[in-house]
Amino acid sequence: MMDLQKEKEIKTPVSYSSKIRRKWRDIWKYKAMYLMLLPGLIWFIIYKYVPLYGVIVAFKNYSLVDGMIASPWAHPWYKYFQTFFNSPYFTELLSNTFLISFYRLIFGFAPPIILALLLNECRISWMKRWVQTLSYIPHFFSWVIVYGILVAFLSQSTGLINHWIVESGGNTISFLTSTHWFRSILVSSDVWKEIGWGSIIYLAAITGINPSLYEAAKIDGANRMRMIWHITLPGIRNIIILLFILRIGHILDAGFEEVYILYNIQVYPVADIIDTWVYRTGLQQLNFSLATAVGLFKSVIGLILVLGVNRLAKRWGGGIW
Repeated sequence: MMDLQKEKEIKTPVSYSSKIRRKWRDIWKYKAMYLMLLPGLIWFIIYKYVPLYGVIVAFKNYSLVDGMIASPWAHPWYKYFQTFFNSPYFTELLSNTFLISFYRLIFGFAPPIILALLLNECRISWMKRWVQTLSYIPHFFSWVIVYGILVAFLSQSTGLINHWIVESGGNTISFLTSTHWFRSILVSSDVWKEIGWGSIIYLAAITGINPSLYEAAKIDGANRMRMIWHITLPGIRNIIILLFILRIGHILDAGFEEVYILYNIQVYPVADIIDTWVYRTGLQQLNFSLATAVGLFKSVIGLILVLGVNRLAKRWGGGIW
């Protein structure tokens, strides 16, 4: 009889008003947390959602004098998308953007994870602090400073590396103006700059793993490598998948700032990306409609890639929703 009564209680549907009241009770219970969330939410709405209205510029013959509303609509409506797709540089721009982003993803995604694992295994506290500090500092360097460091090492006339090459009896190499070296220098400098900063979130995820799992593994005779493989990596798997999906969404963002500072006319064939072309053709020539159209194109491609990768990630128990 009691079982039937419990089953009846379980099957009794909860009314919509009850769900709403329960939700508000939860919000009131955790009001401090929601208040902490509020500034970030307001910032996100103001700077991310409100500007979405400006997307209409991509479909208008925008004029600074007429403004966004009064500017006439483009004929045809896809005029500026067509201008971009029909550009003689479109294939080169797209391939350069994809290649640089792909190299940054392949060579830049794993190092922060490896650094976080190594720091987690380090038992010498002062060494761990020093390594963390030294690896975090480059993140705060502007790309102008990074370029200055690269010039000091790689300049054909005064660079330290070329000085060593000449001392060894070799010929100088034009690292900074060579199409063969540009992408390697760009990607490696980006990895050096961001490896420490990128490891922070993985270190935070590792601290959330239950220490009793390591103790049980140690009792079972597992060494450090087995603990990393069977406990640490599975423990941060969801974070790895999440960050990988987010990185895929920015596959068409090859890094305007670093490319713009490092490149020159000699390396245009391998360095000119969508963003630098938009800057020259769109913004410097005040063609804001073209710049907006290209930005919308990049956003749509990024959204499609995120949805596709997230769908694949769900098969391995991951995904961001």
